[in-house]
Amino acid sequence: MFSGKDSSKTFRPKKNIPEGTHQYELMKHAAATLGSGNLREAVKLPDGEDMNEWVAVNTVDFFNQINMLYGSVSEHCTAESCPIMSAGPRFEYHWADGQSVKKPIKCSAPKYMDYLMSWVQEQLDDESIFPSKVGVPFPKNFLSTAKTILKRLFRVYAHVYHQHFQSVIHLGEEAHLNTSFKHFNFFIAEFNLVEKRELQPLQELIEKLGSSDS
Repeated sequence: MFSGKDSSKTFRPKKNIPEGTHQYELMKHAAATLGSGNLREAVKLPDGEDMNEWVAVNTVDFFNQINMLYGSVSEHCTAESCPIMSAGPRFEYHWADGQSVKKPIKCSAPKYMDYLMSWVQEQLDDESIFPSKVGVPFPKNFLSTAKTILKRLFRVYAHVYHQHFQSVIHLGEEAHLNTSFKHFNFFIAEFNLVEKRELQPLQELIEKLGSSDS
């Protein structure tokens, strides 16, 4: 987990979707479609499927991906190297979740990641927000919650690209990061899940990725 004195060295376990559920079948469908290499097609809502379930399955997948990607560079993301959570000189993020931290606080990037990943995991583990059982309806405000999660997960990509890209290249993870972000970007664009102004830190990259169809 991201907690403890040395939070930069570790990251959260994967969030698994239970086997035998419809969401598990959707996840397998998503993986198979991704395997075709066409990311624009892969993000589209499958015929006859529920939008909330599709967004839920993909949000869990992005959490797992981003968790792993950040984990790979986390030893380079310390309170000394990243005293503020930022995405380049123009964008700084302060943390608030409206519950335990009601007023936005300025903190180091690793501390922000600790707050962010803990908060996302709490949402994903809450059956009243992300129901995994067949027949249990999603709450009316589900998409609003998913949008907040995805907006905050975008900030991890933004921080990694701006502050740790050289570490990503050194690890040979550049292609993995680019594919993951491209998939994420196509998904949020398909369903209009993150406001344009939130995407400004990576706008140039988004335009570059968007010029290719797959």
